[in-house]
Amino acid sequence: MICWVAMRFDDLLSRADFETLQYLVGRPALQLVTLLDVSLATPSKLRELVIGLRSRPGLLLSPDARARLIELLRPTEASALAQVLRVPTNGDPYSALKTAKIRNGSDKEKLLFDYFELTRPVEENNPTPPSASTTDVVYALFPHQREAARKVQHDLISGLRRVVLHMPTGSGKTRTAMHIIANHLREREPGLVVWLAYSEELCEQAAEEFQRAWHYLGDRDVKVFRLWGEHSIALDDAVDGIIIAGLSKVYSAAKRSIHYISTLGNKTSLVVIDEAHSAVAQTYKLVLDALVVHHPTTGLLGLTATPGRTWADIEADEELARFFGRKKVTLQIPGYQNPVDYLVAERYLARVDYKPLLYDGGFELSEADVARIRSSIEIPEGILKRLADDDMRNLRIIVEIEELAKSHRRIIVFATTVEHAGILASVLQARGLHAKSVTGVTNSFERARAIEEFKDQSQDVKILCNFGVLTTGFDAPRTSAALIARPTKSLVLYSQMVGRAIRGVRAGGNETAQIVTVVDQNLPGFGSVSDAFKNWDDIWE
Repeated sequence: MICWVAMRFDDLLSRADFETLQYLVGRPALQLVTLLDVSLATPSKLRELVIGLRSRPGLLLSPDARARLIELLRPTEASALAQVLRVPTNGDPYSALKTAKIRNGSDKEKLLFDYFELTRPVEENNPTPPSASTTDVVYALFPHQREAARKVQHDLISGLRRVVLHMPTGSGKTRTAMHIIANHLREREPGLVVWLAYSEELCEQAAEEFQRAWHYLGDRDVKVFRLWGEHSIALDDAVDGIIIAGLSKVYSAAKRSIHYISTLGNKTSLVVIDEAHSAVAQTYKLVLDALVVHHPTTGLLGLTATPGRTWADIEADEELARFFGRKKVTLQIPGYQNPVDYLVAERYLARVDYKPLLYDGGFELSEADVARIRSSIEIPEGILKRLADDDMRNLRIIVEIEELAKSHRRIIVFATTVEHAGILASVLQARGLHAKSVTGVTNSFERARAIEEFKDQSQDVKILCNFGVLTTGFDAPRTSAALIARPTKSLVLYSQMVGRAIRGVRAGGNETAQIVTVVDQNLPGFGSVSDAFKNWDDIWE
């Protein structure tokens, strides 16, 4: 066993003469220091400078610096260190120590540091990077989304410059659109995009999503202008960026002042319409005529999961297709006939159990009722009210909701009328379930509170009964069941109602979902959103 007494590194360095310190600092640096301030060239100052520049471990790890420091050892110390390091001396410990190979991380290195009472530095493990590596993308698109975006971008700069992006709920329609918008703005500086949506919820979602997208995709600072509800903007300030606009706000402005909407049209290079199946409705048409029709170089992008206005009115659907020049980019997945099947297989959409709740009681439809249903775009309000007042029908609905509550934590109910939503919520509350009603007449505070409670992370069963307000712009991925008590002739509306409850695991939702649809005698109904995706294909061909 070797017995040795350690020595402090600073005690060794204190022996360094001017010549050694000059070597460790570097002659050019020392000359410049001396010229600037001769008081900095004292031995004590130079020792501080050496340690500040090189560090104590750094001096020991450097073979050249270590050789200079070894010369400062006394003979007995040099012999002792040579013994500690097990270095053969052949009578000259100084030469042996100077030429000794001390490898990084070796036992000799540890003994050297121990001798001078220093802690050996731990080096970070920095492996050599591979010749090829993948760079992660934060706001990425899947290959099929990128392909759809490329096709849309081509159609926006050719021909009529109008195109509908047709992607099913849950397939990343908004994210794909934001890539298209970001590319548009990068190619135009300044550039102004107008995004139109008909609800405040949809507007705020679009504003937040654009800000998130531009953070990763943008190439300069641009402005996000909010133009809905209480928000207003000065058009002179709208030069570069995006205006998220509520349809009713722009429609009202257009009716008050044609100059206002004309000015906006002159500034705009791309218009995006959310829920594009409503593009030829009167309110949209006035706005679009001002923003697009009179500006042939302005692009028009429609976004929808259902590229038709109705289920049975072919002329209305034809009008929509003609308005967009029959240009429709549909999501296509290799190996799948229908992208909805792909989304289910990849768990972006839940596997859905569609269950009809058959009801043939209550009242008989007269021939006049049947005629009115056939001639109307939607189920007449009078018939909806008679359904809502049917106690037996309501009992069937309540029983079904209670059954759903046994296996689902979040359930959304689409009621037949405003009053019907309140009735269902009240009865469910009385029977011990947490249920709230949200409709167009609910004040904004109560509405916001009910929705936030429904979207929280608690494990309690929560039920939201609504009429007319949660078909779009409502994002509660934990919702795994929906009961649709509102009969409709609109495949668009039915698809939107179903879409509130079928988010898959990879979209923050559930593995499975259940959709219960009340099927009333002699009234139209639907069975699956998968079939709805291709319902209007022939109109666009």
